[in-house]
Parts: sequence; C-alpha cells; structure tokens
Amino acid sequence: MSNDGTYILITTTVEDDLDAKKMADSLVRAHLAACVHITKVKSIYRWKDNIEEAAEYQLRAKTTKRLEQKVIEHIREQHTYEVPQITVIPIIGGHQPYLDWIETETSDG
Repeated sequence: MSNDGTYILITTTVEDDLDAKKMADSLVRAHLAACVHITKVKSIYRWKDNIEEAAEYQLRAKTTKRLEQKVIEHIREQHTYEVPQITVIPIIGGHQPYLDWIETETSDG
C-alpha cells in the first residue's frame, strides 16, 4: 500500500556503539521515532583531501514527515561529528498496520 509521504526513514552514522544506543534511546523516549535500527558498518569516504576508512554505527529511525526537522535537530545536538551524515528517505509504501504504529508511537498523546 502506498502513502502520501507521511512516513520517513532518517539515517545517520556515529562513531561507537554507546553513542548509537544513546541517540536511539533518546529519539524513541522523546517520541521522535517509533523505532531505530542500529547496524555496524564500514565507511570509506573522502574527508579533507584524504581517503578515510572507519568502523561506524548506522542508525535508521522510522518517523513521520511532520517530525523531520525536530529529528534532524535532535540528532545534530547530540552528534560528535563536524559534519554529520543525516539523510531523509521517504517511505513510499508498506504494511499499513506498521505505518499506523509509527504514527501512534510518534504522537505526544
């Protein structure tokens, strides 16, 4: 089932497991995300004219479009990177009961 762009996935990467757990926990406790997946990843990237390689933790937060800017700001406030990777991916469809759950868990009341 498709939707109108109500639901989004916001991703970021952090340096270590503790930072990942703290950020995920704070997003869920603040009702900014219904769920946050944490995955260990290896990143290869160019930074200040050097090719870098790092073990990182990727967070994927399931949330709503109405909370996009609040989630981005929340991540930026907690992030330790000079230029954190924060991207937004629209969820264009899915299992409607799951999408409804995202809506319920990101509501204040």
